[in-house]
Amino acid sequence: MELSAKQKAYLRGLAHSLNPVVFVGKEGASEAVVRKVHLELLAHELVKVRVGEGAEEGMAAIATTLAEGCTAILVQRIGHVIVLYRKRKKKPDIVLPNA
Repeated sequence: MELSAKQKAYLRGLAHSLNPVVFVGKEGASEAVVRKVHLELLAHELVKVRVGEGAEEGMAAIATTLAEGCTAILVQRIGHVIVLYRKRKKKPDIVLPNA
């Protein structure tokens, strides 16, 4: 699923007030971190992930690993924060605007 610029902007607006729910340490995007992000996406659809400064992998690599590992869409990567979105199959909370 690909999002339009308008839809990504809408999701960035929703994510602005969110607090990070997953923290990536120096080990980077391990299987445990990917699993935790997957569980948070099931519960919330839109999540913020904070990457610690000591992470061995780069931000781009961590963002790609998390998005692909969770079949999520990378909405934003800014500073040490990654925003991911995955629409819930049953009863989605977030209704995206039309492209």
